[in-house]
Amino acid sequence: MPLSRHTGQIPESNWTLGFREMTEPWKGAVGCLGVAVFFAMTIGIISWQALEQSPEEWVLRGRAGGMLWERRRGALVLRALPAGRAVAAIAVGGVPAAEPPPPRDHCWHDGGQFCYSWEEDAELRLSLEPPAAPGTECYGVRWTPLRPDVTLKDCFSMANVSWYGGPSIRAQRWPLNGAESPAQPFVSGDLGTNPDGFGPVLDRYFLGSTGVTVTVAPDVPLLLSLESHRHFCLETPAGRAEPLRYLLCIGTDVAAAHRHGGNPPAGPVRARPDTALLGSPMWRYHGPEGSAAKIKRGLRSLVRRLKRHGLQEGVVALGERGTAILAAAEHVPSERRKRQDLALVEPLRLSITLSPYASITSPLFLQSLHRGEAAGYWLSRQPRPGGSTIPLLTTWKGQLCARLNVTSEAALAWYLARARRLRQALGATYVAFEGVEGNSFLEQDVLPPAELAGDGYTRVLAAALATLGNGTVVSAGAGSSHLPLFVQMSPLRSDWSHAGLKGLIPSVLHYSLLGYNFFIPDTVGGSLAGDSAGDPELFVRWLQIVTFLPVMAFGSPPWLCCDSWVLNLTRQCIQRHRDFVLPLLLKYSEEWQSLGHPIFRPAWWLSPTDPTAFTIEDEFLIGDEVLVAPITEKGQTWRDVFLPGEGHLWLDTSSARVFDGGTILRNYSASLAEVPVFVKTS
Repeated sequence: MPLSRHTGQIPESNWTLGFREMTEPWKGAVGCLGVAVFFAMTIGIISWQALEQSPEEWVLRGRAGGMLWERRRGALVLRALPAGRAVAAIAVGGVPAAEPPPPRDHCWHDGGQFCYSWEEDAELRLSLEPPAAPGTECYGVRWTPLRPDVTLKDCFSMANVSWYGGPSIRAQRWPLNGAESPAQPFVSGDLGTNPDGFGPVLDRYFLGSTGVTVTVAPDVPLLLSLESHRHFCLETPAGRAEPLRYLLCIGTDVAAAHRHGGNPPAGPVRARPDTALLGSPMWRYHGPEGSAAKIKRGLRSLVRRLKRHGLQEGVVALGERGTAILAAAEHVPSERRKRQDLALVEPLRLSITLSPYASITSPLFLQSLHRGEAAGYWLSRQPRPGGSTIPLLTTWKGQLCARLNVTSEAALAWYLARARRLRQALGATYVAFEGVEGNSFLEQDVLPPAELAGDGYTRVLAAALATLGNGTVVSAGAGSSHLPLFVQMSPLRSDWSHAGLKGLIPSVLHYSLLGYNFFIPDTVGGSLAGDSAGDPELFVRWLQIVTFLPVMAFGSPPWLCCDSWVLNLTRQCIQRHRDFVLPLLLKYSEEWQSLGHPIFRPAWWLSPTDPTAFTIEDEFLIGDEVLVAPITEKGQTWRDVFLPGEGHLWLDTSSARVFDGGTILRNYSASLAEVPVFVKTS
């Protein structure tokens, strides 16, 4: 008989009671343990995702590089392959930057594009573009706003990148990293009337020391801001719903990037201006201008004094006011007067000055009113329905003026014919045009015609003035570097600051990088009042720099500011410019015409991967063979000299000593009578 076995079942009431008695003291601890386990699992999942997900994700990849999206700061990063070095970092604005574009690629079917939309904000399209030249790779960036109130803004980091190009500014820097400017229209301007604006020479082209170029499309309404040592930003105007488009190209280094990306071989044919001016010092007339007779006497007096001091060659430059007075007196010149005027400055040559402005009280403007030509000859506001056109008046040299309408073929033909008549009547060899820069419509917050948007006025007028011949000087450059024109540099202060002497070499490098190699620098010693006006040391150090530039321009003759030693030095520098510098300019101008390489080059041109070369702003190369390293500090008779080009040898033209390239000469001596100049021998 099977024995019955006790199952050992615990009565339910007793078990429940025991559990309650057991857990009551531990209830808080168990709850905390559950919360801790939950958080530990959450942190583990997040950590696992962080390890699995890179902070950057490829969005478009080419052969030489690619674009990535950086989640942490919401930025596009351009990296070069195969090393993956960062070439440019672009912080995006106007969209929720924290939202990463992947994986919603609307162009997934096309391996050469990447598209993404921030709903109700903007659309981004990246594309691989045909390279500007072999050895480069280019990426198109296009932002399209999806609402009128969206402002598109891309900021290029300056961390570990030196940037060049873009605008000229009042106190020019090389590189641009040290510059500061609020967001403003990217349009050329007069630094004399707007010192915080952009200067007369600019281009929508930026070059990074990492070997990257940024070129903004010419039809994009553009604002630019510069925040010192942080970034520069490209921006579209608010409320316009305009796309932001630019092209990124990468090269092996900064010099290669500029040679290929900055100078496309399919660009316009480059022509150089009259090379006779290159070997001629220019003497600006600052004598009496009360009447035509006084001006003629003053010009003859200046020529006599130049002859007396052994400076009887070159060009005498007459300003706009003096030109206008002579033009009024010679309105109907006789043959005898023509012969007299031709002999005004002999054996020197004469340069006269005009501008596209006419005072509303001038005979020129009043005559156009009487002939009924004002509506077509001068810029006008758009008329209201049923109304008549009204000239767009602006201020020029303190007077209320109208400005030439360059969109009218009749107005341009009349203006050019007048310039030719004056040149012939006054016996001038050269004609300088001031006031070419700027957008008069933007200055008055008036919407310009489409053909005059941005720097359209400067481009159209420069192209027309080039037809006067290669002895023409203009005050601005914007998309006109291929024309046979001289460009007058902005005035500088008579001091040692970046608004004065220290800004001269950065300006030289900036102009030449953008293709404006045939410039006329400001007069020796500076033409704007400064705290060192009349300082002989400043005059000498300034003279030593311009000796190696295209044209040596003088405002105050050396016998007025300084003693006979400086006068003798001036003669020597003029002779050195003619014998040593001019052949170099002619040689490398041919290289510029054929290849687009700048004549005046920064140190990194021969040391494109040496970070030391990226920030040198007080040296420059003429071509690949001459290095000029002047003194730009007051009272200093020594300086450090960086000799670029590792593996090359450099000969000091004063001491005949030879040094290795890729090295720095510490505390190199340069007395007041000396300027360190080195010639590359191998």
